[in-house]
Amino acid sequence: MARYDGLPDELRRWLASAALPWSARSALRLWQRALRECPADTGHALQALSRAEMRLLQRDAASVWGQEYPRA
Repeated sequence: MARYDGLPDELRRWLASAALPWSARSALRLWQRALRECPADTGHALQALSRAEMRLLQRDAASVWGQEYPRA
């Protein structure tokens, strides 16, 4: 919990509404990587997190519901 408490406020707000149960460590790693690409652009960092989450959800959907999801 201490790691979570130490996260930047914007990242904590994003995690509160995330679809997946991100660890503080994983979320912070992606956040910092995005900020290295575009320093001080937290909007870019939030978009990077959302894109990563979408990729993970799409990957998991195929294994949970089958390769044809959502067309099945």
